[in-house]
Amino acid sequence: MKVAIIMGSDSDFPIVEKGYNILKDFGVEVDVRVISAHRTPDVALDFAKNAEEYGYEVIIGAAGKAAHLPGVLAGCTPLPVIGVPICSSELDGIDALLAIVQMPPGVPVATVAINGADNAALLAVQILSVKYEELRIKFKEYKNQMAEKVLEKDRKLNEKLNNF
Repeated sequence: MKVAIIMGSDSDFPIVEKGYNILKDFGVEVDVRVISAHRTPDVALDFAKNAEEYGYEVIIGAAGKAAHLPGVLAGCTPLPVIGVPICSSELDGIDALLAIVQMPPGVPVATVAINGADNAALLAVQILSVKYEELRIKFKEYKNQMAEKVLEKDRKLNEKLNNF
């Protein structure tokens, strides 16, 4: 189980770190790289073309502004690519969202919310869980824990309201 998180800039890491930590918590091997589709296009192409050979099974591409990185990666690899639009401009990340989600036919990029690195990591876990049953079990436990937290908050709120 190996995922690559590729960022267009090191300034994206505070957003990407949430996803990195989730993948680590699930026991997924993860590498993080800074590769720019615009400033290091040859490196981006080389990485994408060889990602499968390097043992990666899913790629998460995070980029702001023009946000071509996830699409460039997806155009050069058969692996699933998940795009994370980063809010890094005066357009509040809408530019990055549109650049990532509007891919041409034949070059899909799964796209999560602006700054949604946590959901990108969880989607990567779900994709990998098709092959790795232990991840599917952990993901079910994760969902159960989320549900329990909501139920506990509901209980506490109703206790508080009933004490008025």
